[in-house]
Amino acid sequence: MSTPTEEACEVLRADRAHLIHSLHNVSLHASAHVWTSGSGAVLVDQSGREFLDAIAGLWNVVVGHGRAELGEVAMRQMSQLAYASTYAGSSNPPAIQLAERLAELCYPSINRFFFSSGGAEANEAAIKTVRFYWRRRGYADKVKIIGRHWGYHGTTLAAMSATGMANYWPMFEPRAPGFLHIADPYPYRFERPESAANNNDERTVGQMAADLLEEAILREGADTVAAFIGEPVQGAAGVIVPPDDYWPRVREICDRHNVLIIADEVITAFGRTGDWFALGRWGIEPDIVTFAKAITSGYVPLGGIGVNDRIAEAIDTAEGEEAWMHAYTYSGHPVCCAVALANLDIIEREGLIERAAGLGRRLRAQLDTLAAHPHVGEVRSLGLMAAVELVADKTSRAEFPPEEKIGPRVHEATQRRGMFTRLRGDVYNFGPCFVTEERQIDRMVEILGESIEEVLGSP
Repeated sequence: MSTPTEEACEVLRADRAHLIHSLHNVSLHASAHVWTSGSGAVLVDQSGREFLDAIAGLWNVVVGHGRAELGEVAMRQMSQLAYASTYAGSSNPPAIQLAERLAELCYPSINRFFFSSGGAEANEAAIKTVRFYWRRRGYADKVKIIGRHWGYHGTTLAAMSATGMANYWPMFEPRAPGFLHIADPYPYRFERPESAANNNDERTVGQMAADLLEEAILREGADTVAAFIGEPVQGAAGVIVPPDDYWPRVREICDRHNVLIIADEVITAFGRTGDWFALGRWGIEPDIVTFAKAITSGYVPLGGIGVNDRIAEAIDTAEGEEAWMHAYTYSGHPVCCAVALANLDIIEREGLIERAAGLGRRLRAQLDTLAAHPHVGEVRSLGLMAAVELVADKTSRAEFPPEEKIGPRVHEATQRRGMFTRLRGDVYNFGPCFVTEERQIDRMVEILGESIEEVLGSP
């Protein structure tokens, strides 16, 4: 990377002196970028260098950077009504219109929506809501939430407890009680149960992974399990794409044992997989869907939950001490909801979901050209989200020792060539803006290929 200017160094000194970052790490931040502008799929840092944004901010800037019309919508709404509460007894037109719009776009059984400021808040709301629902139904002991080992649902206390990535836990223990985790439908690394290997078990990886959910429900007792929470495609974990028979079997298991499904679509909703919402491609619907990120393309903070009609009825008919007592000051914020409506207009008007699906096919085809490298273990994708997993040995799928820092070294090499993204260890993630140009997709893959060769040698 180029030597930063004195002005950039001074800004970073002020940053280190006063700003605490998400996933704070002083050593990682030593050569940080201070992003100052963006256009389309390109970010510009304070030194004036341009970078291809291979992760769309944090999976969220789907309509691209620099969309002035979204700023204009925010300004108009601020001028008219900057803030109003949506506590019972108050509402505002943008919040009502957005809920109505989502009812048209979302799963057919989901018609009611509550808004938060982001994805972690949305998952907190979903966790509380499933417990509320079962208590209203007379099952006060149904409180446990089952997640997955590589699941990511946020870092607030309950969301962190639902998150299965253990590196988020140590300094914040004890976690909230009532959360447990099972293995993921991770075909590349799924370990068949020993009993299955010894008994000539003919189940697929998807079926075995789903059956782990049933085993956990039976082990805990179905009368104690409130919900299963899962991302349709696990993003932060390194784009883990489930086999096609996984989610339908999960739905069957949950129905059989009276367990709700929370679909964490914070990353996948609004087109990332090539559909408005992701589970529809497998022909099922969740009981609660959580969303954030792409609903505003990150231009203002907004998230929320959608609940099915049974849960909505339980909320509507509760009174007194049984009322759904869940509140955020900024729920249904009129400016955020107005920007979300305009953002959804852009997605529809410009055909960006279809474009995301097409770009995803191009990205996958290009990434497949890297698969011959002896240290590219797997290329995987769905829609416009993809990952390249680097391994020490292709045959055994052995991982590199963490101290070799292969992923971070490749990431540094890609930055020197003008591309920025997020990693999970030695897994390199892609989740570009939906407006990324085809030549930019091609260049992203070219940069990654060059960087892999720099760090790990030519094939």
